[in-house]
Amino acid sequence: MDVESDVVVVGAGAAGLSLALRLARPPAGSRRVTAVLLAAPPGPFRAARRTWCYWESGPGPYDEVLTASWQRLRVRSRGGRTIDRAIAPLNYKMLRSDAFEELAGPVIADSACVTAVEAVAERVEPARSGALVHARLADGGQVTVRARWVFDSRPPTRLPPARTTLLQHFRGWFVRTRRPVFDPTAVELMDFRTPQPAHGLSFGYVLPTGPCEALVEYTEFSRRALGRDAYDRALRHYTAHVLGIGDHDVTACEQGVIPMTDADFPRQTAACVFRIGAAAGATRPATGYTFSTVQRQTAAVAAALHAGHLPVPPPAHSVRSRVMDAVLLHALDHGRVDGPDFFTRLFAQVPAPRLLRFLDGRTSLSEDLSIGVHVPVAAMLGSALTLPFAPRRGAPPA
Repeated sequence: MDVESDVVVVGAGAAGLSLALRLARPPAGSRRVTAVLLAAPPGPFRAARRTWCYWESGPGPYDEVLTASWQRLRVRSRGGRTIDRAIAPLNYKMLRSDAFEELAGPVIADSACVTAVEAVAERVEPARSGALVHARLADGGQVTVRARWVFDSRPPTRLPPARTTLLQHFRGWFVRTRRPVFDPTAVELMDFRTPQPAHGLSFGYVLPTGPCEALVEYTEFSRRALGRDAYDRALRHYTAHVLGIGDHDVTACEQGVIPMTDADFPRQTAACVFRIGAAAGATRPATGYTFSTVQRQTAAVAAALHAGHLPVPPPAHSVRSRVMDAVLLHALDHGRVDGPDFFTRLFAQVPAPRLLRFLDGRTSLSEDLSIGVHVPVAAMLGSALTLPFAPRRGAPPA
């Protein structure tokens, strides 16, 4: 089967669905753009269900399908000191991938501009005035889509070389307790009362959706991911001995690995082929947050397409942000800074809304400098001076 379209969007994760949604709802008076969304059918090539968290001011386009939102965050030091901060006018939002798919599905199905095809993209090749995407359908048949532009959101098979690559790896339990133990008005963003690994750092992360329901995660920043049993041991310790939640049921689980790296992710792989999302560096290196950057990136791409301009995805993060993240990753990886103390101090001394805007790359130079006075200057300066001489190497296996 052969199909022709202006655009092919490869992959239906956060980036692919976000771009397809924007193309399915073109602004009035804009140039009409046709698109094919290649979404993997159920099976080994479809990503597992996952949770995305992000923050924004006021209402947003996905509020109707949010699991929950909060205006207070907590950070707890290793010694149990609690830092409780209001983040208004920001809202910290929790969105499940299946809810996002349920929102996007009917919009795309009703659109005259976007066609969704369940198929696994196997090969993308340049062609005259565009590119060809060869994909395999669920029944084993083949489909070839010819398009002017291709936007590939699939994760790379191998990370680009980097001076520092840590992994943010985690496992979470969706728990239901017998008695009310959670405060549904606040997120436990980083709870450092977990046993700390020899290299890197660990913390608990609690997203309460009610007095008796929450997503409880154990997270590490380190060079290697753990096995499932190790995560479950850590979660049993955290829920029983740190949170003390008592009898509970685990209703679902999620697990993931997010690279935290100063690698350069190419946004263009051929004349008419681009990468979007985490594959194009949308993940913030020092935090692992991705969703907000994906929204900005896909909005820019859709606007360029609708205006008839060259739709090169914009850089995910500013040069200044990437340099600061590279220095912090290097300092963490080489033990120059104590991770739990570093993050606890930031949240204790910097106004929470400003810090969140900093983590989202939306602060000015003067605001960045005001935050910088609260970091261990000697340690960060040591990494800043060493970093330019550090070689870029391929990432180790997870």
